Amino acid sequence: MTDAYALASRDGITDDIAYLRAAYPKGDWAAHVNFGELCTFWLHVHQSLRAEGAAVERIIADLRDGRLDAHAFPQRFVPALNQFLGHLDGHHRIEDAVYFPKFRTLDPRMQRGFDLLEADHHAIHAALETTVASARGLLASLTQPTRDARAAETHAADAGTLTRLLLRHLADEEDLVIPAMLAHGERRVG
Repeated sequence: MTDAYALASRDGITDDIAYLRAAYPKGDWAAHVNFGELCTFWLHVHQSLRAEGAAVERIIADLRDGRLDAHAFPQRFVPALNQFLGHLDGHHRIEDAVYFPKFRTLDPRMQRGFDLLEADHHAIHAALETTVASARGLLASLTQPTRDARAAETHAADAGTLTRLLLRHLADEEDLVIPAMLAHGERRVG
């Protein structure tokens, strides 16, 4: 994929890649005869990832803004971060191993879109690793007698990057996946 399609720099995917989007606009998805349990589940998982990411960011903001002290922070932060990152990693693994290959077989025009989504997974994974490293740095700084405020700022920036990439990816993935399921039926990929 070219830089124009890189997750960090795009504002969405073009109609030539999301070629079914116009025929199946988002506002009409739930009313479509082929909108079933898999579509509902897929959108639910994406909404859960959005909510879990936002919850982690709120916990970080609470620490930075003084609403959460350094002693209480790890008890709230670590489980929330682990849940979010584990959910995200598991979702991407299932997509790459099971669902994306099935979508690719439905129509050769889908190849570019799913190549793009797989490239997104690599970019998100790199941001995830950076976020984990800065989370460890933040947690280590909280145990020091003189806390380094930059550790919280660094982690907040890294987590913000991960969230921004994830939100863009989820929206673009929905623009490809849900119209494909509506066009071809859930049974073809489920």
